[in-house]
Amino acid sequence: MAKENSFDIVSKTDMAEVMNAINQTAKEVAQRFDFKGSKAAVELVAKDLMLTAEDDTKLRNMNDILQSKLVKRGISLKALEYGKIEPAAGGTVRQAVKIQQGIPGDKAKEVVKFIKDGKYKVQASIQGETVRVSGKDRDTLQSVIAALKAHDFGIDMQFDNYRSN
Repeated sequence: MAKENSFDIVSKTDMAEVMNAINQTAKEVAQRFDFKGSKAAVELVAKDLMLTAEDDTKLRNMNDILQSKLVKRGISLKALEYGKIEPAAGGTVRQAVKIQQGIPGDKAKEVVKFIKDGKYKVQASIQGETVRVSGKDRDTLQSVIAALKAHDFGIDMQFDNYRSN
């Protein structure tokens, strides 16, 4: 019987690293001259981020600081989904930022379709918030991973659970 090899395509964001980036951002915002005396804040609300500042410019500047801290900590910016900037209490503005955990259903279908259109001798199946790819040849699985890395799906993807049965 031939061996079956497989790997999973997942999208996980390390929340500990996100918290570290939030704390570093808060520290830098407190020290910067252009933010002195302002009500700028970044906080984690139910696994999502909430950015609050006095105006759009400060919000964008704070977002740039946050993004640089996230990148330094190895968090992909594709894992962030920005909401629209909306007015908040006290003359401030806020923006919700959703942190992606798991591959959304429509993106998972797009990944499976991409693999099937590539005419690889593998099977791709959606299993909850992951996509499992299995096939007999390891080299084929490696070429699928290379093709997926080369194509931009607009989401953060990792490849794990690579196993030979």
